[in-house]
Amino acid sequence: MASFFMPTTWNIPIVSEANSTSPWMKNTYRPANLKMSTNRPDEHVLPFVVFNYLKKYEARREANREPDNLNNYGRLRYSAMKRLILTLLLVLTPLPLNAEFRDHFRESTLRIDYLHSGNSEKEEYQRIAFIEEHRWAGSKTLLEDPFDYGYYKIEMVDLQSEELLYARGYATLFREWQRTEDAKSGYRSFYEAVTMPMPRHAVRIDFLSRNHANDWEKKYSVDFIPRRTELIRRKNLRCRRFQIHYSGNPNEKLDIVILPEGYTREEWKKLREDCLRFKEYLLQSAPFNENRDKINIWGVNAWSKESGTDIPSEGIYKDTILNTSFDAFGIERYITTEDFKAVKDLASCAPYDRIIILVNHSQYGGGGIYNHYAMVTSDNEDSDFVLLHEFSHALAGLGDEYYSSGFVEEPFYPLDIEPWEPNLTTLVDFESKWMDMVDDETPIPTPATPEYDTIVGVYEGGGYVDKGVYRPFMDCTMKSRIYDGLCPVCLRAVQDMIDSYME
Repeated sequence: MASFFMPTTWNIPIVSEANSTSPWMKNTYRPANLKMSTNRPDEHVLPFVVFNYLKKYEARREANREPDNLNNYGRLRYSAMKRLILTLLLVLTPLPLNAEFRDHFRESTLRIDYLHSGNSEKEEYQRIAFIEEHRWAGSKTLLEDPFDYGYYKIEMVDLQSEELLYARGYATLFREWQRTEDAKSGYRSFYEAVTMPMPRHAVRIDFLSRNHANDWEKKYSVDFIPRRTELIRRKNLRCRRFQIHYSGNPNEKLDIVILPEGYTREEWKKLREDCLRFKEYLLQSAPFNENRDKINIWGVNAWSKESGTDIPSEGIYKDTILNTSFDAFGIERYITTEDFKAVKDLASCAPYDRIIILVNHSQYGGGGIYNHYAMVTSDNEDSDFVLLHEFSHALAGLGDEYYSSGFVEEPFYPLDIEPWEPNLTTLVDFESKWMDMVDDETPIPTPATPEYDTIVGVYEGGGYVDKGVYRPFMDCTMKSRIYDGLCPVCLRAVQDMIDSYME
């Protein structure tokens, strides 16, 4: 089980309204006057109650070392105290962390908020703040990104040794806006934020973007030096989390947090019911149904002043906590939010690897951005499909396989470049995709005829265009409104991502 205690600060757990069986289901108060050094051989921090008992016991033992100085009652008392101390040590002492993680990182989370600005041809970064959040919920062993997905990537490098300590790929709304007609003549800024484990030593964080050839280019760097760099510490979060599905230690599971949008305080019961329903939508579909023991799902109690969300095309505007809106980039069904600060603030109330925003509305719509967020409305008849489709974008970086969209006025994927998405190819580097899943007898490209209806192949049409981009299956949840219909290639990509959190 995960430890309740931070490595450098005494923590007194205070049980929240939620189920207290999980360490993450506790709010933690850390008084400043109870900081202790950890320069002991085992580097474990003991609860201060046990530590005080231990000091008193050792002092009295030294003073009464000779057996003649102890009567039978004294021996009995010290024997009982010794058993108590050993029991408490076994129960409350944290388990050792992964050695490499412990050498380089603390137990908290470092968040960097910044503005991402530009137009269709250029981009700029401007740091806003370094923020320290609660315990690191991500993997402590898989610190370098094995997938290389996304349009952007952060790399944390040790300033002294230049060793790569941490890396993750992601995508954002800014990249999607860059592909629109407005970006050719306009200039905009988007609020973004990234999280990583808190470093123990001085590091450099590099921000990389893919260029037109899909290669990585460093765009911005910032140094972070512990105890010298200005840091905002967020301790008292005004929100409460609750458990929807729990399978174990967040550092060893895929943690998903569901954020409520457009739910008023009077709709608290509806929120709980909706969260349970969407949990089942996810965990009853493949491959999540076979990975229930690898997933934690959390909810957050947070209320909007008004119910619903914005629909600008209908002149409807609501006062909501995450400021979501339909009609993103002129697409009626596309729901997004540009208030990513509000998203990250609310998500930090729970351990999370991925974010789902549940919008309290019945209109069809949603959105999903890799390692950013997935969004879905609560009460549409196709909400189960939308959840699986959009969350597959956000979790595993799957691309859209349909080719009828008003999203872009020109091809989204250059036909001379291999897309990074695992379920799309231009055949430029098909060996890196699902070639190993195609039988030798299957023609490439594969004709979309009934005889290949259930065969993994290379079918033309995908990524919003009908020519030049290929998908792996005739039909799939990433192409059509099919709930629980991910094709074998998409299933493998999602499974690989889930498994990565178990390593």
